[in-house]
Amino acid sequence: MARSRQVPQGFAQRAKTILLAAEGLSNTIIAQQLGLSKHTIGKWRWRFLRQGLIGLYGEPRPGGPRSISDEKVATLLRKTMKTKPQNGTHWTVRALATETKLSKSTVHRIWRAFGLQPHRQKHFKLSTNPFFVEKVRDIVGLYLNPPDKALVLCVDEKNQVQALDRTQPVLPMGLGYVEGVAHDYVRHGATTLFAALDIATGQVLTQCKSRHRHQEFLSFLNHIEANVPQKLEVHLVVDNYATHKHEKVRRWLAARPRYHVHYTPTYSSWLNQVEIWFNIITQRAIRRGTFRSVKDLIAKIENFVTHYNAKSKPFMWTATADSILDKLQRLLKRIHGT
Repeated sequence: MARSRQVPQGFAQRAKTILLAAEGLSNTIIAQQLGLSKHTIGKWRWRFLRQGLIGLYGEPRPGGPRSISDEKVATLLRKTMKTKPQNGTHWTVRALATETKLSKSTVHRIWRAFGLQPHRQKHFKLSTNPFFVEKVRDIVGLYLNPPDKALVLCVDEKNQVQALDRTQPVLPMGLGYVEGVAHDYVRHGATTLFAALDIATGQVLTQCKSRHRHQEFLSFLNHIEANVPQKLEVHLVVDNYATHKHEKVRRWLAARPRYHVHYTPTYSSWLNQVEIWFNIITQRAIRRGTFRSVKDLIAKIENFVTHYNAKSKPFMWTATADSILDKLQRLLKRIHGT
């Protein structure tokens, strides 16, 4: 212990004290060699005789008395949660420190102790659909227990995918610095990306269209029809966008009994697994891309889809309908009365 570099220095000194005492040295000589007082040497020798090695660890110290009363802490917490500054939307450490006449380190310490983060927000959106529970159970049931001899496709479109070209050349990444891009760009047009995700294989069927109307959606449905074996039933998970409920779309679906449409509840696009894939292609191929034309953008999207499908894997959906509804119930309890 005396030679260890992983124990506190004070503990190592106490171990050296006991070793020197075991050699027969007096308290005065040990104190001179270690730079301590005779009283300190005697205290640790006495504790070692009484308690052994445990006695060398010492006892926890209570520390100094609190300088901030419970009333001040409660006042600071109430002001943080119940009020706002006159010139802002939320309190900052320095603004509240000035208001309460406390130091900013004290305010920060209290906020951290009680888990307060006024500078952060957590977004949510509650569905207003009267059949929310039934639709959640229906769609989650498709994910967790898909029907036999059927194909479950999550269908949606990502509109306004812009072909952006930077005004200056991109500086490549190097050792010690990241890739550099100009902060401004030139727009060369936009396209709409239609996608259908097969939840069993993870493969994606896509088409890019110039507009976002029921005509384009019907064209994409025909594209699905041409690529899905006729012997399979098809279950489509789509949102409540007006294009998906157009009269001509309904007639197209009615003429094909093997198609079954499952609409997600309002404000619940997170139930559609294709949204996960849209985030993947946005992060990997679109957001940081440079495109000289819409044609160039479409070509790079198709190239990404080709490589993605070659190594695709299905998303592992684990949330049950009950777990989703329980989470919603906890949220409702938190916001009750606000």
